[in-house]
Amino acid sequence: MKRIAARVKPLALGDRLVRRNPLVYPRARALFERLLAAPLEERRAVTGERLRAVLAAAARTPYGRRVEGKGDLSAWPLLDKEALRDDPTAFLGRGARLSVPASTSGTSGVPLRLRRSLASIAVEQAAIDTLLVAQGLDLGSARYAVLRGDDIKDPADASPPFWQSASGGRRLVFSSNHLKPETLEEFVGALGSFRPDCLLAYPTILESLCRLLRRSGERVQIPLTFTSSELLTPYARALAADLLATTVVDFYGQAERVNAAYSVSPGAYFFLPGHGCTELLHVGADDGDDVYEIVGTSLWNMTMPLVRYRTGDFVLLPAGLRDQELERIAYGLEPVPGILGRSGDFLVSPEGSRLMGIDHIPRDVENVVRIQVVQEAPERVRILVIPTERYSQADAARIGHNVSLKLPPSMAWSLELVEELERTPQGKAPLVIRRPGVDSAAIR
Repeated sequence: MKRIAARVKPLALGDRLVRRNPLVYPRARALFERLLAAPLEERRAVTGERLRAVLAAAARTPYGRRVEGKGDLSAWPLLDKEALRDDPTAFLGRGARLSVPASTSGTSGVPLRLRRSLASIAVEQAAIDTLLVAQGLDLGSARYAVLRGDDIKDPADASPPFWQSASGGRRLVFSSNHLKPETLEEFVGALGSFRPDCLLAYPTILESLCRLLRRSGERVQIPLTFTSSELLTPYARALAADLLATTVVDFYGQAERVNAAYSVSPGAYFFLPGHGCTELLHVGADDGDDVYEIVGTSLWNMTMPLVRYRTGDFVLLPAGLRDQELERIAYGLEPVPGILGRSGDFLVSPEGSRLMGIDHIPRDVENVVRIQVVQEAPERVRILVIPTERYSQADAARIGHNVSLKLPPSMAWSLELVEELERTPQGKAPLVIRRPGVDSAAIR
C-alpha cells in the first residue's frame, strides 16, 4: 500500500483518490467548517460521538485488551511514546492491510513505526484545506509551491532546475537543499513564472528564503503561506509577511495524528475541533505560569487508534485556570500563545542528568533569527546562532547568561554564528541535536 500511495501521490489522480477521497473528504470538510463556527456544546457532542467509536476500536487492540480499556476515556492510562516505539503492533486495529505506513525519526533518533488509515489521510487533508479556504484560497484552481524536505535531485548537482512539477502542473516542488545565495535567482525566477497561490513550507526553510530575499533586495508575492512540522517564530512570520506579502497559516500536528492546532496571527493558536480529543495535563510551573502537556486521542485513525497519547509538546498558560477555562481552550474556543519545545529537547550532562528547558536559551535575546543546540559529547555543546543584522555582543552576552542557567560547569560550550542550521534527513532543523552515543551517558 505504501508503494501504491507513493506512486500516485505526485499525480492529480492520486490527490483525488488518496488525500481527497470522495467517500470521506467532503463530509470531513463540512464537519470542520461547521465545528469552527459551533459553540462548546456542539464541539463537545461531536467529539464524544467520535470518541465512542475510537475507544471501542482501541479496546480491541492488543494494548487495549492489556489495559482493559473501556468506553470511559478517563479510565485509560496515559500512553507514553516509549510504549508505542517498543511495540507498535500492539496498537494496531482492524484494516491494517489497507493502511499506509508512516514513520518519524523522533527526537531521540529512534523511529516510530506508524500506520494511517486511508480515511484518516483524507480527514487530515480536509482539516488543512478548511483552514486555507477560510483565508480565501480557491481549491479548484490553486497553484502550490512546495519548499519542504523533498529530495528532488542529488545535493551535489548544482545545475538547474531545482524543482519538479507535480499534480498535473498545479504543484512546483522545490529542492530546499539547493536554496543558497548562488541559486536564489533561479528560485525567484521559477516562483515568479509559476505564480503560486500558496506556499507550503517548513518554517526554517521559509526563513532561509526570506533572509536571502532581503539580502539581495528581491521580493516575491505569494498570497498565502502554510507552514508546519517545525516551530514558526514570530520573526519568521513577520519576515514572510514583509518579503512575500503573504498571510501565514501555521499548523501544529504530529505524525501520530492525535491532535492539531492552527494560527493565523502571532501569539494565538487554536486547537482544531473535531480533529482529535485534546486534554491538557498539568506538569509544572514556569515563571509564574502553568505548564501543560498536550495529550491527544485520535478521532479518525481506526487502524492505529492511539488513546491519551502524551505528545511531548507543551503550552504555557496563566496560573490557576479553572476546568471550564481549560475545556474552552481544549475545544478551540480560546487560544494558547504557542506550542513550546518538545520533551525530547534535552541535553545529557557528563554526570548523566537530563537537562531540560533548553528552549529557554534564546529567551529575551532580541536579535536572533533562530538557535540550535548541538551536543557533540556529554561534556561539549555547540550553540549555533543565525543572527539578524542588528546582532551584537549584548545578544551574545544574553545567550551566555541563559546558557549558564542551564548547563553545569562540567559542560563546555561554544557559540557559532552560522548561515544555516543542521538539518535531519527529513529536512527539519530541530532545536536540539544529540550526537550518537550521547544518550548512552544518561541515567536510566
